[in-house]
Amino acid sequence: MHTIDTIVFDLGGVLIDWNPRHLYKEVFDDPNEMEKFLTEICDGQWNAQMDAGKPFQTGVDELSEKYPQYRKQIQLYADRWIDMIGGEIVGTSDLLNQIAKDRQFRLLALTNWSAETFPLVRHDYSFFELFEGIVVSGEEKLIKPDPAFYQILLDRYDVKAENALFIDDNRDNIEAAKRIGFKTFHFTNPESLGQELVNLKVLHGTTS
Repeated sequence: MHTIDTIVFDLGGVLIDWNPRHLYKEVFDDPNEMEKFLTEICDGQWNAQMDAGKPFQTGVDELSEKYPQYRKQIQLYADRWIDMIGGEIVGTSDLLNQIAKDRQFRLLALTNWSAETFPLVRHDYSFFELFEGIVVSGEEKLIKPDPAFYQILLDRYDVKAENALFIDDNRDNIEAAKRIGFKTFHFTNPESLGQELVNLKVLHGTTS
C-alpha cells in the first residue's frame, strides 16, 4: 500500500463557497427564471471556457450575441463576479490548517478557475499561503478533468499520484484523478472529509 505524502485540494466548492446564485438572487425577482438562466445560458459549460483561459469579456460578448434579451444579466457575470463568492468554507479551511500544522504532508491545490478572477480572491484568504503551489486552469489553458492538467501538477512539484490524496467536489474530476492513480475523496461536506482524513491517518483523533 502506498503511503500518502501529498494532499491536493480543489478550491471552489471545497475551500471557497463560489456560487453564481449569491449574485443572481439579487438580480432576478423570479427564482425559476434565475435557475433557467444559470442552467441554460450562463451554465457550467460556458463558465468552463473562462476557466480554460478564454478572456471573460470575450465569453460575455459571445453569449450576449446569442441571448441579447439577457445582455445586462450576462455582463454582470463579469462585472460583479466577486459577488458570487460566499466566503471560505470554514470547516474545510480548519482541516487544512490542522494538516499544515503537523508539517507531515505537502499541500497543493489544483483548481478550475479563470486567470482573471482568481487574483480577486487570492490575497483575501490566509489559508492560500499554506499551499506549496496552486495550479490554476486559466493560467495553464487546461481544465479538469483533462488528464494533462493533473500531469502539470505532478510534473511541476515532482509528485507521485499514488502517494497523493486528491479532494474535489466534482465526480468527473474525481474519476479522472482515480484513473491517473491518485487516492481520491469526493467532497460533500467538511465533516465527512475530516473523518476520511482521520481514517487515512492524515489527522489524528477527533476533527470536531
